[in-house]
Amino acid sequence: MHVPKSGRYTPIKPIFTQGPSSDVRIITAIVFSFALMLVDHRWNHLEQVRASLSIVIYPLQYTVSLPSRANDWLTDLFRTRDELFMHREELQKENLELHARLQKFEALEAENVRLRGLLDSSFTIGDRVLVAELIAVDLDLFRQQVLINKGSKSGIYIGQPVLDANAVMGQVTHVSPNTATVLLITDAQHALPVQVNRNGLRTIAFGTGIIDRLELPQLPNNAEIEVGDLLVTSGFGGHFPAGYPVARVTEVQHEPGRPFATIFATPTAHLERTNEVLLVWQLNTAATLEQEARP
Repeated sequence: MHVPKSGRYTPIKPIFTQGPSSDVRIITAIVFSFALMLVDHRWNHLEQVRASLSIVIYPLQYTVSLPSRANDWLTDLFRTRDELFMHREELQKENLELHARLQKFEALEAENVRLRGLLDSSFTIGDRVLVAELIAVDLDLFRQQVLINKGSKSGIYIGQPVLDANAVMGQVTHVSPNTATVLLITDAQHALPVQVNRNGLRTIAFGTGIIDRLELPQLPNNAEIEVGDLLVTSGFGGHFPAGYPVARVTEVQHEPGRPFATIFATPTAHLERTNEVLLVWQLNTAATLEQEARP
């Protein structure tokens, strides 16, 4: 070993380079790789080695993939949560719409039932009829009347009978081109000629101002009338055709010493909950109106 006078150590360069060069190493590695691939492809001699290596490196692969898998899981979690909220909101809206449609269908079904009842009663009546709807109701002790959506343009006239699907409701007292006012049979100013359907006994039913009560004050104590008797129109007075149901007797009191009995009846028409009514033309009245309308 040579030590110069300066005291610094200078390594001696080797005369020959030890080992192959880097290019030779790369080429050797490539050739060896191709040889391994060929042997594995032809005879599958490295299958066991590959399986063993996969077991060794699996923990490393799993650890490396954790961030990506966690990101995918969180993405799916929040996306699923948002989708569930959106789906819930859509279902709530759909539920509200279905409930609204159901209510409408129920209302239409009830209306169809009422109209069917009116049509059935019109076939029973046999006269010319027109269906109208109530647009206003006034029910108190001083005035019991309703406003309907048909008027003189539809041929409505003062005094015209008005019925529901069950019985007589009242008669028209005022007419405008598009509406008409109907005085109910329970109004205190209304009087209707009736007869007992069972025996033909005739009398007059007066309104009392109470929606479910009529009074028959002109029958003597010995009159043949009983609770449950059906009262129908007698045809007298010229407004109501004979034979329309009016009310049923609910109370009969025979008081000694008084000339007249105390008798009350309940209208068979649904005065407090009817939405549609029938306007009736008697056949002779309709013919008269048609003749008056001709030039």
